[in-house]
Amino acid sequence: MDKASIQRMVTLTVCMLKAAQGEYYVPAAASARHVHLSKADVAALFGEGYELKPMKPLSQPGQFASEEKVDIVGPRGTISGVRVLGPARKETQIEVSMTDAFKLGVKPVVRMSGNIADTPGAKLVGPRGSIDVGQGVIISARHLHMSKDEAAAYGLKNGDSVSVKKGGIRETLFGNVIVRSGDGHSLEVHIDTDEANAAMLNNGDLLEIIK
Repeated sequence: MDKASIQRMVTLTVCMLKAAQGEYYVPAAASARHVHLSKADVAALFGEGYELKPMKPLSQPGQFASEEKVDIVGPRGTISGVRVLGPARKETQIEVSMTDAFKLGVKPVVRMSGNIADTPGAKLVGPRGSIDVGQGVIISARHLHMSKDEAAAYGLKNGDSVSVKKGGIRETLFGNVIVRSGDGHSLEVHIDTDEANAAMLNNGDLLEIIK
């Protein structure tokens, strides 16, 4: 087990001990721009039969950052070398920040992951081809991942909305944080890079949950 995995286990243990005492904290992660691809789009961008190559596991069970990268091309500009996350999904989804949306020239739309109906599209360019994605460019809504046991310990359930507080010189209260609980989720709040940078938030910082 690597150092990062050990540190995360320690952090989760501390959070659960605090929850048992009625104090609710969650580790934070700044969610950088990334792309989720469908199997068909993996093939179109990297070649028929291509499989994404895991580079490192992510905090959410079963998910990984892959070795593969693509370019996102919008009406106004291009963002090169954007990481693809795996495994492949049912639909392709492109997650960017507000700053990225301005650079690309796409209308910023805040959505929960998977809710991509009527969102802007963009062009993706890979080493073996390119595709025009009709929809799927989103700014990810703030959300809190929790397993079923963690949600029970925190007195929360899937779909609840909470606020999380970051202390320090740039104390910030992030509202409208949606709980995502169930199999494949592990305690962590995801905030995009624009918001994280403005609050001087670092990955792994503990934020207090305000119900």
